[in-house]
Amino acid sequence: MTTLFAVVVILAWLWLGLSALPAGLEAHMPMPYMIALTPFLWVPLVILAGMAAWQHHWGAVCLLLVTALMTSSQRISYWGTGLRTSARPVRETTRETNPEPRETSRETLPNQFSVMTLNCRYGRANAANIVAAIRERNIAVLALQEVSDELIARLDAAGIADLLPYRQSGDPQDSDNGGYNVLFSRYEPASAVPNVVTIPAADVPALTLKLAADSAVTDNTDSDSRTVTFCSAHPKSPMRGCADWSAGILGLGAIAKASSIGEHNIAVVMGDLNSGTDHPSFRALLKAGFKDASLTQATGPNLTFPRWVKWPRIELDHVLFTAGLKPSGVKAFEVKDTDHLALAATLTVR
Repeated sequence: MTTLFAVVVILAWLWLGLSALPAGLEAHMPMPYMIALTPFLWVPLVILAGMAAWQHHWGAVCLLLVTALMTSSQRISYWGTGLRTSARPVRETTRETNPEPRETSRETLPNQFSVMTLNCRYGRANAANIVAAIRERNIAVLALQEVSDELIARLDAAGIADLLPYRQSGDPQDSDNGGYNVLFSRYEPASAVPNVVTIPAADVPALTLKLAADSAVTDNTDSDSRTVTFCSAHPKSPMRGCADWSAGILGLGAIAKASSIGEHNIAVVMGDLNSGTDHPSFRALLKAGFKDASLTQATGPNLTFPRWVKWPRIELDHVLFTAGLKPSGVKAFEVKDTDHLALAATLTVR
């Protein structure tokens, strides 16, 4: 029995080691799925630790429990106890301590706004539920993935244009993974493109909104020119090709590094990214210059897949942003007829 415990510990550490691979090396079956399941390894490990305790193998108990704790290390970071992608202190401003939204025109984005993202499951998501969520949560920018023309027609019939009159979609292609991506906005965009970065997946549409004058003021920049670029992204799942899966995630890093963003403007990427913090490719995306809203809020993970069970769930959907925003109210919630939970967040300009 001691040999069994030792073998299990060795296998668990090897499994854990997959999460420590250099970004891109995990792009081989079945590693993406094994890595995604890492946070649940504690279950069999704790059971075996109980068996070891019953047989008084206290050394095995310690090893199994330490290994179980290690399998949850990335989840623990969602409560603010893990390593940060940036340790640079941020000076608090009046807008952060008093984030009262102000009235702005339809041409500029206010200093505080709410966003939402949802994978629509091949266009099957309930349009009335989506429009109700926009209204109830005061959503200013909506990102949808796996959209179909039929869903767009149902959203229009449900009155989405009354709430979010501006939109930009990616160009539908035969190679799209489940459908195309779309952005909706309450505010008039300064510019819009159907594909802001080329990745081996559906187009990544982008809308660029000007910030209102009061929210664009910084110490060293022109207050009239600051913008926020919103993107709706959906890298392929590993089952559609592991190489394309990893390349799609890593490719989104180009948005944070774009010269149009720099240190002055802000980029927000929302969508079903088919990955989480256990995946090296996703952590490399964060290191490219993004922060994850759930991680930054540090009140726990927002697990979004699958919708129909509360446990076990994994985190696939994200709201990412470059420097200049502070997240709050990050929450996953149900929308009928799709397999993912929606994810909403309030973002405040620093």
